[in-house]
Amino acid sequence: MDIERIEDATVRLHWTDAPYIWHVNDGPEVFVVLDGAVDMHVRQDGAENVLRLLPGDIFHAENGDEHVAYPDGPVRVLVIERAGSI
Repeated sequence: MDIERIEDATVRLHWTDAPYIWHVNDGPEVFVVLDGAVDMHVRQDGAENVLRLLPGDIFHAENGDEHVAYPDGPVRVLVIERAGSI
């Protein structure tokens, strides 16, 4: 299944229990939970929505989507995004 095509992509594995920071990518991002649980906060039209991501769940952010991930304890995630993004 194709999810996203990203030129000059960076593929990262994160092992963390710390929250990320609010950010807006300068390109698409694919965020896959491998182990643990993550609350992904997304701001759209001034409203904040929270998506609960569990192992196997995929979050796809488009260019300009404001979001932040809050791990619920230790997590392992795969992040694919344009090189140089946060």
